Amino acid sequence: MDKKIISELKKKLEQEKVLLEKDLLQFADKDKKIPDDYDTRFPDLGDRSSSPDESAKEVETYENLLAIEHALELRLKEVNESLEKIKEDNYGLCEVCKKKIELNRLRANPAAKTCLSCSNKKQI
Repeated sequence: MDKKIISELKKKLEQEKVLLEKDLLQFADKDKKIPDDYDTRFPDLGDRSSSPDESAKEVETYENLLAIEHALELRLKEVNESLEKIKEDNYGLCEVCKKKIELNRLRANPAAKTCLSCSNKKQI
């Protein structure tokens, strides 16, 4: 793959990584022991005198944020794996058939792991 294209896609991946980390830090703390892992902050229900309804709402919000955390972490993992592949000079190869992933697909999703053909087979 052309170095200019790889540079363009790497830049997109790096920008997405920054945005993902920024989004995660809005409601979660980075885990010091596990790389790229975040822990959603649980609401402090301790000393406040809030109604049971308010407490239930805060816990519900926490549960919703856990799902968002999980999705953002998965995407961050995919982005980091793609950046690592660029470093190792094996970026843009389908993980299933080992052929080149279509450039349009990579431009749409620089963290794509499979070519369109293998991706479509996976969905069937």
